[in-house]
Amino acid sequence: MKRTLLLLSATLIIVSCENQPSKNKIEVTYPTTKKVDTVDTYFGNNVADPFRWLEDDRSEETGEWVKAQNKTTFGYLEKIPFREDIKNRLEKLWNFEKLSAPFKEGDYTYFYKNDGLQNQYVVYRSKDDGTPEIFLDPNTFSEDGTTSLAGLSFTKDGSFAAYLISEGGSDWRKAIIINAKTKEAVEDTLVDIKFSGISWLGNEGFFYSSYDKPEGSELSAKTDQHKVYYHKLGTPQKEDKVIFGAKPSEKHRYIGASVTEDQKYLLVSAATSTSGNKLFIKDLGGSNSELVPIVNDTESDNYVIDNVGSKLYIVTNRNAPNKKIVTVDASNPGVENWVDFIPETENVLSPGTGGGYFFTEYMVDAISKVYQYDYEGNLVREIKLPGVGSASGFGGKKEDKEFYFSFTNYIMPGSSFKYNVETGEYEPYWSPDIDFDSSAYESKQVFYTSKDGTKVPMIITHKKGLELNGKNPAILYGYGGFNISLTPSFSIVNAIWLEQGGIYAVPNLRGGGEYGKKWHVAGTKLQKQNVFDDFIAAAEYLIDKNYTSSDYLAIRGGSNGGLLVGATMTQRPDLMKVALPAVGVLDMLRYHTFTAGAGWAYDYGTAEDNEEMFRYLKGYSPLHNVKEGVAYPATLVTTGDHDDRVVPAHSFKFAAELQSKQTGDNPTLIRIETNAGHGAGTPVSKTIEQYADIFGFTLYNMGYQELPNQAVLKEFKE
Repeated sequence: MKRTLLLLSATLIIVSCENQPSKNKIEVTYPTTKKVDTVDTYFGNNVADPFRWLEDDRSEETGEWVKAQNKTTFGYLEKIPFREDIKNRLEKLWNFEKLSAPFKEGDYTYFYKNDGLQNQYVVYRSKDDGTPEIFLDPNTFSEDGTTSLAGLSFTKDGSFAAYLISEGGSDWRKAIIINAKTKEAVEDTLVDIKFSGISWLGNEGFFYSSYDKPEGSELSAKTDQHKVYYHKLGTPQKEDKVIFGAKPSEKHRYIGASVTEDQKYLLVSAATSTSGNKLFIKDLGGSNSELVPIVNDTESDNYVIDNVGSKLYIVTNRNAPNKKIVTVDASNPGVENWVDFIPETENVLSPGTGGGYFFTEYMVDAISKVYQYDYEGNLVREIKLPGVGSASGFGGKKEDKEFYFSFTNYIMPGSSFKYNVETGEYEPYWSPDIDFDSSAYESKQVFYTSKDGTKVPMIITHKKGLELNGKNPAILYGYGGFNISLTPSFSIVNAIWLEQGGIYAVPNLRGGGEYGKKWHVAGTKLQKQNVFDDFIAAAEYLIDKNYTSSDYLAIRGGSNGGLLVGATMTQRPDLMKVALPAVGVLDMLRYHTFTAGAGWAYDYGTAEDNEEMFRYLKGYSPLHNVKEGVAYPATLVTTGDHDDRVVPAHSFKFAAELQSKQTGDNPTLIRIETNAGHGAGTPVSKTIEQYADIFGFTLYNMGYQELPNQAVLKEFKE
């Protein structure tokens, strides 16, 4: 009897130590967020918006709220006992040389390189295999590393270059034009460029896109009319000519211009939303030529991938949900004259060109397969890839006889290979020397059933030999929107999670592009709930199969994925222990009133469309579905104060709602990165700090008093 009591006592001690809050529980006192009496009316329905004042990013009051919230959040994060250990491990693992594939411009070969912990990649170049020299060092653009290189474009002969910079993570850009040989600026900096590349016409000038500066805040005010400009070198920007988008009656939110490689044609793509575009062409050989429509509606996605003389090769999903390549003559380019070149298949096509060939990458259940074709449409070969994962970079200039492609998956760091276009052979060019043993981990793809019976693929990655006991910390990551595909790729931050015995699972939800246009449309507008159902079913699969349990599950996503997390945690707060919505679209009734948000209506619809759409959006909008008396999971909302794509007001108002209504002890915090935007160009130092906080918060709220894998902790401390 005594022995039985001792065993029972020991068991109780073990159970009580597992998955329990810290002995020294971190107390949280939230800042007071005032409420206002703002009420909007939709089709006779009144909707309160008590935190509307937080939308004013220029007000002193909002600034003080941000400071108070960050003080509370960082006060909490600083008390997590292993936060610094995670940060130290991230720094150690991150500190390896990173190299891009090289590319040739004029007489030089260029490449991007990061020595290890540099905040931004440096652009190097060499001539005739000589000693590399620094061409551009974005680390010198600002003292804190928050000004980043956002684009680089050369003239065809490589003699001039224009590069774009982003300040504080904003989508607004500045363009600096330099003599590529001397690296000296040749004229004044161009400003107020947004959602644009640079496409040169000879050495005389280039095309770019932008909006008129909005009234009010440039970080949140609506930007609704995109325009294409031509800038002639040596002239002031105010004299730049509008090429397309000047008519107020023809509203296009996203317009891009490019010049064909042979400099023969100007191509203009015009879209009202993030899906579907008109396509126009102009013969640059005639001074009086007009822009001629190739596609004059927005019912499909279309772009010219190449041309041989007047023969155009167009990638389209018009009557081909998985995309195909067609040909047409530029003299009569209408869709009625298109001829199939590489027909549609059952898998989604993503093609490139280089060295006189087409390279067709297909997604087969989100995994890459690549084929090479000649310009007559004949299959040359299937390219056997280094493994199962994601390939990219198959393409280059027409005269290239070799180019470089990259390959990666969830456990294999991205490596590059030199490919010979004639023989089809390739050899390793560069692979990282990283302190991570990929051989100790495995990824496998499973298919699970969503609520309506749809089969959805998911890749689950973890240590080999993982015990399926329901107690493994797991992150379920998703996106599910805008025809974007989540394909396998290595992440340094996810490697840290895997080292700690964590599971990383990524389902390919409807709304994405993994199975073409039909898969995308199945997760849009009045079918958006399918995306959330797919995500919920993925979580239930991980729990049912004993990979993890609700006490050890975190859900994570950014931007549209932030909406995914917000909707899932408000619909099923019981399903997960931690929720991590990043830069999320969380106010579905007002998202279209900020910056270029109206362009997302193809995926979401708007509350102004009709009463049915209003009710549907309100039914899942995370902001409008936080309820009194509900115990929501431990939540760390993350955003940037300069995010002008998904304005931080979404996150501000959602966090305020959670804090005002949360029941129970789970913290609901918001971490607001200052001088940062939607994510692109974030300095390495800030990224490391962010993920130390995210992983620290996650593990601590799963009940860990110390890092799960102390062996790794000991190793990197020594």
